[in-house]
Amino acid sequence: MDTVRTLVFGGGEIHDWQGIQPKLVAALEASDAFELATAQEDLDALLDLDAYDVLVFHYTVGTISDAQRDALSSWLIGGKGYVGIHSAADSFRDDPAYRNMVGGHFITHPRYREYQVSVKDPDHPIMAGIDEEFIVEDEQYILDYDARVHVLANALYKGDTMPVAWTKQHGQGRVFYQALGHDPSACEHPVFKQMLVQGTLWAAGRED
Repeated sequence: MDTVRTLVFGGGEIHDWQGIQPKLVAALEASDAFELATAQEDLDALLDLDAYDVLVFHYTVGTISDAQRDALSSWLIGGKGYVGIHSAADSFRDDPAYRNMVGGHFITHPRYREYQVSVKDPDHPIMAGIDEEFIVEDEQYILDYDARVHVLANALYKGDTMPVAWTKQHGQGRVFYQALGHDPSACEHPVFKQMLVQGTLWAAGRED
């Protein structure tokens, strides 16, 4: 099987993307499935993604131009894959089309702490081999999300469940979002890394 041509893109404010990006790359490199490239900060990289099968995106806040967003959306609609990590749901706050593509957006978060994640769909390829309950030490994102997304895992917040990971379609493209991965330490969690690898394969249509 051909390797999955993958661009790992980091940037923006607030989060330590410089520390996070090497953790994402290392987790993907541990699998032989990926041909990796990286980019940082310059959103013009989104104008031409034809060399890639999947975009792994960790970026916070910022402003995306119509041309950049439309190029990303069109590429994805055509059958490519998008993997959003944590703050990808807090990118481009003034752009509803981007939020719609991801499937939801950041509202708030409680303090960084240990919390339990429950697997909602253990039969999904992204969740294969993952315990149905696991503990993370991370920043839990509280999200406003489209009820039509396919929730893979969730966690409690003030007595209600909140998605931790989901999938959705965008045209012929596949979107996988996981809210874990606030900082380099959180990106070392073995389940985070497993979901990253399996989610990137799924987004590329290579889950088999």
